[in-house]
Amino acid sequence: MPQQFIELGEGYGDVYELLEMIKTNQERFHQAFILTSTKEEKKVASLAVALKPVGESKFLPIYICREGIPFNEEKPSKRQIMFEENIEQLGRKAVVVEIKHSSIFSEPKLFYQYLIGIMRLHHYIPALN
Repeated sequence: MPQQFIELGEGYGDVYELLEMIKTNQERFHQAFILTSTKEEKKVASLAVALKPVGESKFLPIYICREGIPFNEEKPSKRQIMFEENIEQLGRKAVVVEIKHSSIFSEPKLFYQYLIGIMRLHHYIPALN
């Protein structure tokens, strides 16, 4: 099953777009992620949602707002709280995963391959078939 990241952006409005995708695709919801990383002593989060394939398709899209949200475990940001609340309305919880920051990769494609590898390894998304 091929998987691909679709980057929505980093800003506040992009998170609202991600939340709307969750609401309008509830029946397709597969898994939600809060991916945390550190760059120059600053911890940031990426919010992501994997959706089940449509119809006979084998394509699993993973929509992501990459590294635009400050992350603090004790005091989550408003965007993170909204994201978690939307996932909880589906009776699920977002998986929190500590990852390497995308800046250490020479291009975004390599970063996304790294993330897919982690997600497959931990069985958060299906393996290739």
